Amino acid sequence: MELLFTEQLKSQPSWVLLLVSLGFIVLVKTSFKFLNWVYVNFLRPGKNLKKYGSWALVTGPTDGIGKGFAFQLARKGLNLVLVGRNPDKLREIADQIQAKYGKTQIKTVVVDFSGDLFEGIQKIKEAVKGLDVGVLINNVGISYPYARYFHEVDEDLLRNLIKINVEGTTKVTQAILPGMLERKKGAIVNIGSGAAIVIPSDPLYAVYAATKAYIDQFSRCLYVEYKNKGIDVQCQVPLYVATKLASIKRSSFFVPSSDGYARAALRWIGYEPRCTPYWPHSVIWYLAYSLPEAAVDWWRLGFCLKIRKRGQLKDSRKKE
Repeated sequence: MELLFTEQLKSQPSWVLLLVSLGFIVLVKTSFKFLNWVYVNFLRPGKNLKKYGSWALVTGPTDGIGKGFAFQLARKGLNLVLVGRNPDKLREIADQIQAKYGKTQIKTVVVDFSGDLFEGIQKIKEAVKGLDVGVLINNVGISYPYARYFHEVDEDLLRNLIKINVEGTTKVTQAILPGMLERKKGAIVNIGSGAAIVIPSDPLYAVYAATKAYIDQFSRCLYVEYKNKGIDVQCQVPLYVATKLASIKRSSFFVPSSDGYARAALRWIGYEPRCTPYWPHSVIWYLAYSLPEAAVDWWRLGFCLKIRKRGQLKDSRKKE
């Protein structure tokens, strides 16, 4: 049988043999990619995060993804420095974590990332002095209240988007990185967004998407700069998660809760420089990449225009 098959191949024109060879290469490559996807999503063990240090710093820990990270890091045995703007919410989340994980040491730092950042960063530096902060989760960020054209973005919102999403993440990283370099170990996780990476554009959220594109490139550059110095830098790219920021109340298969996302996210820390940890999101990412960009742009614009219409309707009702 094998001999017959070989003889049949030899009798084929050269262009047929070329096509068969190319098809075989594509099949092997696709199979390898799929098996690797299965491994990293379901079989690869997460790293021991305590090897980076006994403390983790989380910005924006009182709601959403940041809150999920704080609980999951405490579950892994790390002590926490929680950085947020609301002292009452910080105390509340610290109490909740310690009630569940009694051995966790927690420090809280009140910083308004839309305010005086110099003062805020000084507070953070003071709080982490003498601590081996091995994991940094740059989660703090804001989005639009609802979709709007660029010319409709007011000055306060424009300033805060850039200051919180870009400058906040950059300055906190700058404050924590020297200690990691001194200890020659650390993990930095910057929270990006599918709005900047998975889809070709995010119309009516232009500035938000642009700030997250900055986070992606910033993370990649730091990954290359510091990977040989014991520091793992990563941009995580969530799609929709059930949070206040996304204005989604209920979780589902494709929209995880913040705790569900954080549980998946911890398993990816220290590996690829860019990832989407929640595996159903990676399926959506693949499908989005398979479609023509113009088609995704058309769909996204229509989707965001509906969000804009609902937001404007809410605003008009408030004014009545």
